[in-house]
Amino acid sequence: MSPEHLVELLRGGEGLTVEFKRAREALNRDIYETICAFLNQRGGTLVLGAADDGRVTGIAPEALAQMRKDLANTLHNSQKINPPMPLVPEQVELDGQTLLVLSVPESSQVHSCNGRIFSRNEDGDFDISGHGQLLAELYLRKQVGYSENRIFPYIRLDDLRGDLIERVRHNVRLQRSGHPWAEPDDLELLKSARLYQRDYQTGNEGISMAGALLFGRDEVVLGVVPHHRTDAILRVHDLDRYDDRDDIRTNLLESYDRLMAFVNKHIADPFYLEGNRRVSLRERIFREVVANLLIHREYLNPFHLNPFPAKLIIQYDRVSTENSNNPHGLGLLRPDDFDPSPKNPAIARVFREMQWAEELGSGVRNLFKYARAFGGQDPILREESIFRVTVMLPPVRLTVESPRPEWGAESQAESGAESQEQRLLAALGGGALGKAELASRLGLPAVSGALNRRVRRLLDAGLIEYTLPDKPNSRLQRYRLTDAGRAHLNPQD
Repeated sequence: MSPEHLVELLRGGEGLTVEFKRAREALNRDIYETICAFLNQRGGTLVLGAADDGRVTGIAPEALAQMRKDLANTLHNSQKINPPMPLVPEQVELDGQTLLVLSVPESSQVHSCNGRIFSRNEDGDFDISGHGQLLAELYLRKQVGYSENRIFPYIRLDDLRGDLIERVRHNVRLQRSGHPWAEPDDLELLKSARLYQRDYQTGNEGISMAGALLFGRDEVVLGVVPHHRTDAILRVHDLDRYDDRDDIRTNLLESYDRLMAFVNKHIADPFYLEGNRRVSLRERIFREVVANLLIHREYLNPFHLNPFPAKLIIQYDRVSTENSNNPHGLGLLRPDDFDPSPKNPAIARVFREMQWAEELGSGVRNLFKYARAFGGQDPILREESIFRVTVMLPPVRLTVESPRPEWGAESQAESGAESQEQRLLAALGGGALGKAELASRLGLPAVSGALNRRVRRLLDAGLIEYTLPDKPNSRLQRYRLTDAGRAHLNPQD
């Protein structure tokens, strides 16, 4: 949030979706009741370091780190907020003071704080735990407003993929000891993750649409959402159709795997240092892009008369995604004025626990940070009835004018050879590859004579080397950049 936006918020005062807390030396005891109430109602903004009348009081510098830590730990703790809702506060400097701003989305779930359920009105937070009518209305609103909560009472546990549920269980064990999903059986895990629910209007209970999409066998997924499909397309040479394609009609966990494999197959990973440690820009960027494509989709599809498949399209200079959307606003999204609004919080939670997606809000900020380093430009995120994301790819360094180098042309003029070799080096920037992998990465149908000659020239020039230097003809042979190759690829480094 920008300081200007925060000033406007403070001037507007407290209300249904805004709350101020002094929190000078420590967190107020009631802030979690406010967070719970925001989650259960329309979301809201919690400002720590401001008086009730909007005056800036600030947070003591020596208390700031502990407060951030306490927030993170408590919002992960199901004994405090259940189900947990990890949120990341944003630090804002104003009038020489530090404030923390927590953007709390409306959730698709009903949350409790210390075992009590809170709601929100203009006067603040109130406990509705003993009010049967208010509770029933709250549960009904969540189920009607969020399609992921739709219950399918005839889906049985054996209609789901037990191996995928075990994969999640195994993953969370590795991430955190004592995780509430680490030990329960399959049904209890689904209940804990709010993927098995009760419909308070009909009395039905069972696996939700979110649970079916995440873990269902293929026939179950398509039975629940018949138009479910994600189209991964490479369109570089054949602009009318495609150069490569993966038509994905499976559960969301395997959809994520296949989309990331498609990205890794066709997009090079340039050398990048963060401090003194190498990080994968490709992984940081496209993990977020792919997760968002799957998490923030409207699966009931407002285009029911003409179903709209989600798409990931790799072009010569950019990657774009499109998916059906139930917008919470319209227009471009920017990290400085972005209010996170998860479309499918139960699905999002599974992705976060698998560490395939960032906490709410921080993912967009990191996407902007790494996309600039990757392609030299900010990504474009546009929220409308179709949600679109565009990430620019690193420019190919060409030595001759060639908007789209053709790798398969045996008669290519030698004046273009150096630019093609630069693309080969870029492909190896993400790690060692064999010739077949190189051909695939570069859009070739198979290893060609032209590719063999260019590999030989780069070996002779000392820009690449064998991974098995004593066995040049081994079927396991791969190629990697030398220090000279990395310097040639990244002359500014």
